[in-house]
Amino acid sequence: MAKRYSSFERNSATWMLQRLTAAFLVVVLAFHFFLLHFVHHAYEIEFLGSQARMQEVGYYLTMVLFLVTATFHGVNGVYNALVNQGIEGTAKRAAQVVLGVASLLLIAQGIRVANALAGF
Repeated sequence: MAKRYSSFERNSATWMLQRLTAAFLVVVLAFHFFLLHFVHHAYEIEFLGSQARMQEVGYYLTMVLFLVTATFHGVNGVYNALVNQGIEGTAKRAAQVVLGVASLLLIAQGIRVANALAGF
């Protein structure tokens, strides 16, 4: 039987963060689906409603934290998938830089949109 390989070192910081962000994302995604698909149905969602929700500090902070954790979780997963496929050397470093810059740009743009919706 083939030996199982993972770039995640068990009990390392990234290993733990990947699991913690997954747990957080499950809870916040459930909240999102409940609020925006059961409390308010898709056809009822309008810009002014989104703007009103984002003006509530708790909702705003939850959505910004959702953005940051989802970005970390997704990018960390993609990076580790590349490492598991054997990427190394310059290609590995390039992947780190590209994914890092993409993450920062995604988070910056997401926060800009959240701030605009919240009226900041």
